[in-house]
Amino acid sequence: MTSKVVTRFAPSPTGFLHIGGARTALFNWLYAKSTGGSFLLRIEDTDRVRSTPEAVQAILDGLAWLGLDWQGEPIYQHSRAERHREVVDKLLSEGNAYRCYATPEELAAMREKARSEGRPPGYDGTWRDRDPGDAPEGVAPAIRFRAPKTGETIIEDRVQGRVVFKNVNLDDLVLLRSDGSPTYMLSVVVDDHDMAITHVIRGDDHLTNAARQSQIFAALDWKRPIFAHVPLIHGPDGAKLSKRHGALGVEAYRAMGYLPAALRNYLVRLGWSHGDDEIFSTEQAVAWFDLADIGRSPARFDFKKLENLNGHYIRATDDAELVGHVRRGLAEFRSEDWLPGELGEDDYRQLERAMPGLKERARTLIELVQSARYLFVSRPIDLDAKARKILKGDASTILGGVLVWLEKVEPWEAAKIDEAVRGYSDNAGVKLGKVAQPLRAAVTGRTISPGIFDVLAVLGRDESLARIRDQLELAGS
Repeated sequence: MTSKVVTRFAPSPTGFLHIGGARTALFNWLYAKSTGGSFLLRIEDTDRVRSTPEAVQAILDGLAWLGLDWQGEPIYQHSRAERHREVVDKLLSEGNAYRCYATPEELAAMREKARSEGRPPGYDGTWRDRDPGDAPEGVAPAIRFRAPKTGETIIEDRVQGRVVFKNVNLDDLVLLRSDGSPTYMLSVVVDDHDMAITHVIRGDDHLTNAARQSQIFAALDWKRPIFAHVPLIHGPDGAKLSKRHGALGVEAYRAMGYLPAALRNYLVRLGWSHGDDEIFSTEQAVAWFDLADIGRSPARFDFKKLENLNGHYIRATDDAELVGHVRRGLAEFRSEDWLPGELGEDDYRQLERAMPGLKERARTLIELVQSARYLFVSRPIDLDAKARKILKGDASTILGGVLVWLEKVEPWEAAKIDEAVRGYSDNAGVKLGKVAQPLRAAVTGRTISPGIFDVLAVLGRDESLARIRDQLELAGS
């Protein structure tokens, strides 16, 4: 009988939830879901100086926004320090750990000597077999792991394959600092064991850590989890992902107007594939996801692909649901100075009526909100430079002529408006585009908008006609 799969996401709250961490969380979440297992959350806050409550909250908010739910309450690593120290006592009593009294200056000298000899910088084992009676008085020791010095540590990684480490290259790592605080390497092992983690899925920058942690598992006679080390995300140019590429916090992607479903779809395709499928639902991802389909090469982050995918999701999303996304994110879109201080329920209803036209060209919610500008600006509306140019010359004649036709439209709906504008166009011998352009400029203040007949229908008869009359009055003044 196989044991139930238990995965975990274990971020350090020293910064916000970056995009690489979000993908790691997603892979763990998907694997747990696909196998009927559990996905747990552990906050690795052992670095008390750099860990902040704000970063913890950002991680929780980011995961919630992405729709990655975890079982039970988050585990805070710092709160388990007594348990970690208890395990160190066991290692000491069984001879698998020892007290080290090396000073910071001595450790620095060891590192420098190793570098000068072309060896990896590490601890030289000075106190490994030294008589405890040599301990200096009044000095609190660190506790080090007595790592095996011969043989090999082998990781049968589900992504990287068989990875072999020579034990001679792995030094005696610190388990407890001289102030009694547990280190990351120890805490991870104890917590993974106590949380019954079966699979550790994380970035391949942790591969050496896996070897060190495997040695601790073996010393404690604990079953180690299955490891799957995923290649890191690179930028489009193949370089390590940086802020200029998109190595931002998840909250930044939310503020830039991406939908969580689109970001999930994009992130899962960064390093994992299912045939040639590019666009698929989260339910499909859960059904298809398997560690064997994760590639060994770094994935490349591409904003253009993400924008195009997000545009697909915007077009495919229900209008009312899109309004909900806008409503929740509106405070983050406040860079648009035309936005009213508050949108009322009537405003949101109007936004929903406009949504079929708004979402056709939008690649982000920001672009969608920008294209909704015409709904909320006050009369007389301001015109951009291109709109002002279009409304010069014979535009007033065209606006005046089409206004007469529009005033007779009944009922005020897109199909009837279309019929009236085309009727004026045919009657006046003016191409439809030559009518639509000044009409769009007059009612939206811009040269690009959703379909003009839909725009007029959503604005309503009174507002539409009033905006046209405003421009005629300004032209005549």
